[in-house]
Amino acid sequence: MKKPKHTSVGKTARMLLRHSLYAALTLAAASAWAAEAERSAIDEETLRHFQAMVRTDTADPPGREIDLVNYLVNTLQAEGIEVETFTLAENRPNLVARLRGNGSKRPLLLMAHTDVVNVDAGKWVFPPFSATLDSGWIYGRGTLDDKDNLVAALMTMVLLKRQGVELDRDVILLAEAGEEGSTQVGIEHMVNEHFEKIDAEYCLAEGGSVVRQNGQVHYASVQSVEKLPRAVLLTSNGISGHGSVPLQSNAIVNLARAVAAAAEWQPPVRLSDTTASYFSKMAAISTPEAAARYRALLNPGSDEGRAALQYLKENEPRNAAVLFSTISPNIFDGGYRVNVIPSEAVASLDVRLLPDENPEQFIAALREVIDNPAVSVEWAPRNLRPGAASSLDNEAFRAIETVFGEHYGAPVVPVMSTGATDMAYLRARGMQCFGIGPGIDAEDGPLGFGAHSDQERILESELYRFVHAHLDVVRRLAAAGQ
Repeated sequence: MKKPKHTSVGKTARMLLRHSLYAALTLAAASAWAAEAERSAIDEETLRHFQAMVRTDTADPPGREIDLVNYLVNTLQAEGIEVETFTLAENRPNLVARLRGNGSKRPLLLMAHTDVVNVDAGKWVFPPFSATLDSGWIYGRGTLDDKDNLVAALMTMVLLKRQGVELDRDVILLAEAGEEGSTQVGIEHMVNEHFEKIDAEYCLAEGGSVVRQNGQVHYASVQSVEKLPRAVLLTSNGISGHGSVPLQSNAIVNLARAVAAAAEWQPPVRLSDTTASYFSKMAAISTPEAAARYRALLNPGSDEGRAALQYLKENEPRNAAVLFSTISPNIFDGGYRVNVIPSEAVASLDVRLLPDENPEQFIAALREVIDNPAVSVEWAPRNLRPGAASSLDNEAFRAIETVFGEHYGAPVVPVMSTGATDMAYLRARGMQCFGIGPGIDAEDGPLGFGAHSDQERILESELYRFVHAHLDVVRRLAAAGQ
C-alpha cells in the first residue's frame, strides 16, 4: 500500500509552526538580552553612586555629612523625587525623601546613615576614601557600614520613580547623620522633633547580612532585635603607700579581683523568639555536631545546654553573646609610679544587656558577684537606647524571607544583634524594623576586612546582588496590588 503524499496544507502548517517557534525563540532571546542590559545599566549606576559616596569623607568624629547629603539631594531631585533636610548641628543634616503612594497602607521607611567611623589612614593599603576597585573588591571606609545600605535605598527610590511603579504606601528614605556616636544630631533629632516625617509601619535598615563561607552563601541573617549598650564603672579605693611594703588594701589588687569576678560571672540565659528561631534554623543547616549543640541551647538549663553554651563561649563567642547580658572589661586605669601603691584604681566595663533586662536588678546582681566593700559598682554615662523587638509574624519579614530566599537560594534566619543600631529608637515608637545587608565572607572579619576594620571592603558582585534584592523587597511590600 502506498503511503499518502503530504498535502500542501500540511507543508504550510509545518512552515508556519517553524516560523512561530523561531519568532518565539527570537522574542525570548531579545527579552532576555534587554533584561540583562537593564540589569547591567543598574549595576553601572550603582557603582557610580557608591564610589561617590565612599569617596566623600563623612568620618565621625568630627562629623560632616553635608557634602554627601548635597549629592543625594541633587540625585533625588533630578529624578523628580521630593526631598527635605532637617539640621540640628551645623554641616550635619538629615535627609528625608518621599515617594507617595495611594495611602491604602501605612508607609515603608528605608533608613541608612551617612557618617562612618574615623580612620587611621596609615594602616590602609588603599586610601580609606578612594573606593578603589581591585580584583572584584571595592575598598573604603563605609563600604560595609553603612554606604552599602545607603546606595541600595537610593537606587530603590530612583528606580521606583523612574519605572513609574504605582504604590499602595509611601516609601520614605531617611539618610541620617550621627549614627556612629552622635545620635543626638541624627535619629534622636528626627524621632523627637520630626517623627511625623518618618513615621511608618515598617523600616528596612542595616544590621543583617548574607553570610558566605568558602565563597558559597550559607544563610541570610535579618536583624529583628538588638542588645542595649551600657557601661559600668568599678572604682577601687585603698590606702596609698610605698611599694616596698605590700598592703592588703591595695586598690589595684581589689580592682583586679572585682574585674575577674565580673568577667567570670554567668548571668541568666534567656531565649527570645528571635534567638530561639535562630538556633532552630541554624541547627537545620549545620553539621550534625553543631546541630546537636544548637538544639541543646533551646533547653539552656539542661546539662547538654550548659555544655553547649560553654562550647559557644570558647569557639563561637558571637553566638554565645545573644543568650545573656554580657560584660567585657575594656579599660583599666590605676597607679602612676612603680614604687607607689595607689589609693584608687578604676575599670570600665562594656555591658550589653538583653532587651528585656532590668538594669537595676542587673547591677544589683553584679554587686553581689563582686562582693567587695572596697569596690564601688555604678553605671557610667553612656548614650542609652530603648529596648524593643520586631515581630517575625508580619508581611515585612515574610517579604524579606521570600525575596532573599529567591535571590540567594539560602535560608533566611532572624538574628539578635550584639551591637547597636538606630532602629532601637524606631522600635520604641512601635515601628517594625528589620536589618538587612549584602553578602559578606565569614572569613573576612578575622582577616581585618570587616566593618570598622583597617581594610573595610565589599565584593562588587555582592553589592549589586543586594541592590536588586533590596528593590524587590520594597516592591513586594509597597507596589500596588501586592
